[in-house]
Amino acid sequence: MHLGFEGSDNVQKGQSSQKMFVAVAGNIGSGKTTLTKKLSERLNWKPQYEPVEDNPYLADFYKDMKRWSFELQVYFLTHRFNSHRLIECSNFSAIQDRSIYEDAYIFARSLFEKGYMSKREYENYYRLFMTMTQFMEPPTLMIFLERSVNKLMDRIRERGRECEKEISTDYISQLNDYYSHWYGTYNLGKRIIIDTDDLDFLNNEDQFERLVQKIQDSMAQQDLFYSYH
Repeated sequence: MHLGFEGSDNVQKGQSSQKMFVAVAGNIGSGKTTLTKKLSERLNWKPQYEPVEDNPYLADFYKDMKRWSFELQVYFLTHRFNSHRLIECSNFSAIQDRSIYEDAYIFARSLFEKGYMSKREYENYYRLFMTMTQFMEPPTLMIFLERSVNKLMDRIRERGRECEKEISTDYISQLNDYYSHWYGTYNLGKRIIIDTDDLDFLNNEDQFERLVQKIQDSMAQQDLFYSYH
């Protein structure tokens, strides 16, 4: 597979001559949005961000998870499906902040197992998810961001989002467990796992450029799995 990175006369620095669809997956506070923004600028990929600031359910959800869990998950599922299909049907390379698969395998599952979503709601939600994914192709590459619970909680506190003030350590820890399981079972395409505990790709350009190279390498190689620490 020819990616057309540096050295091609037909593309900008770091840009691929083929259409790329990359998704960045990870727990709350793992650095998804930061990495999505920097990679989109560096590789000339169009970003698709997760709706947070203008989400009509998120603040209510963190105050009363049982009341708002189903509505919030359907909202996210709809947004993510539309973003995924927009990327699929376009002729440009794009990077997505969180994938549709995380909605079902991480967040909806957590809410159901904690009793915040009823069995009837969860089954209804999951049928909708399975129906939607029949009309989707998986991303070219899935980037998995790993971060320890303590580092995740530090990051959540640092950014100080009003809607996230009620997030508990137990909730983040459970999500981390689900993410670890999903990372180990993902088989829809190429993926790379990045341990972000000691990475500062926002302020350390050397670290970021090395990460860009690892991502490019993971897309070029034949194997489906790549780990970067």
